[in-house]
Amino acid sequence: MLVDAIRAEGFRLLRNRVVLFWSVVFPQLLLLAGALLAFFMTKAQLGGNDEANAEMEAAMPSTGVLDVGQSLVGAGGDLANPLILAFILIGAAILYAGDYRWETWRLVTARNTRVNLMLGKVIVFAGLAVAAMLAFVVTGIVTDFIQAAVFSRPLGFTMSATDLGHLLFMAVLALVRLVQFVMIGLLAAAVTRSLLAALFVPLVLGVGQSFGPLLMAQAGLDPDGWIAILSMPARALGYLNTLITGGVPASVVPDGMAAKASISLAMWTLLPLLGALAWFRRQDLSKE
Repeated sequence: MLVDAIRAEGFRLLRNRVVLFWSVVFPQLLLLAGALLAFFMTKAQLGGNDEANAEMEAAMPSTGVLDVGQSLVGAGGDLANPLILAFILIGAAILYAGDYRWETWRLVTARNTRVNLMLGKVIVFAGLAVAAMLAFVVTGIVTDFIQAAVFSRPLGFTMSATDLGHLLFMAVLALVRLVQFVMIGLLAAAVTRSLLAALFVPLVLGVGQSFGPLLMAQAGLDPDGWIAILSMPARALGYLNTLITGGVPASVVPDGMAAKASISLAMWTLLPLLGALAWFRRQDLSKE
């Protein structure tokens, strides 16, 4: 059963503390260390009492009430940031290619169907992605408290029902993006039987897609056309986040972009998944 596959994969993941640390905890430590460094460097620059420092302090977002609620809403569009994407690949590679690496497929395929075993890995990874996003939210809250202490700023919290809805929608989109980003890793793991391929193929593809707008411009293609959006899921996610947030930025989003972006994310998620399932069902696992 699928439930059994999920429980088995979850059991193995929860006991792999190294993967949990590098996929969930370590990126947040990097973000927190970077924020602390920025805060104390800014504090040192503002240490004088001359007029230039006074003008700098007035211009920087280190004064006034620090609204934790609005910070959370603002962070919603960054839940699938490049740092999380890069480090969560570690967990994805272990989940998707670990049974090839340690030659354990032959021990588990006799106990469940291959489709269930593969889908169990994908669902458990989604849980890992949720944990990484929650850790990012906690890091943001801790960072706000530290910023308030360093700059002697009062704390506040405001979040309307609309803000909460935007945050939840952006969180769902971020989860889709995280799952989609590593789906190529699932396909690479099934085809190559390699942990390194599951780790580096999505990373290389993601870096290559970041140059997509420049390449589209050089080729004379519309960066907001069907070809561009279908080939750049990260750009599609950005447009969907903008449409959810609304306001002036949403008013300049090209017509039909919601459909293009949704199809792009769905295509990059489902096609690699179906390809991996089809390949895995026909694969000879006698050596694993």
